[in-house]
Amino acid sequence: MSVEKDHERAELVREIAEEVRSESSESKQLSAILYRVSDLYDPDEDTSPEEIYLNVKYIMQIKEQGGIDR
Repeated sequence: MSVEKDHERAELVREIAEEVRSESSESKQLSAILYRVSDLYDPDEDTSPEEIYLNVKYIMQIKEQGGIDR
């Protein structure tokens, strides 16, 4: 799957990530996922949907285990 690189779209997704981020662990998790998705559109990033999926899966596993600081 090829995604068209678009700096403006990457910035928009990052702005949304900032807006949803708050002190709750769920909002931090969602923000982290959105940042990873934004990399897909960033012309300066070399990533694929598969890499993002694996990273999001890892984020979810960390959450399931109680976080990194356990």
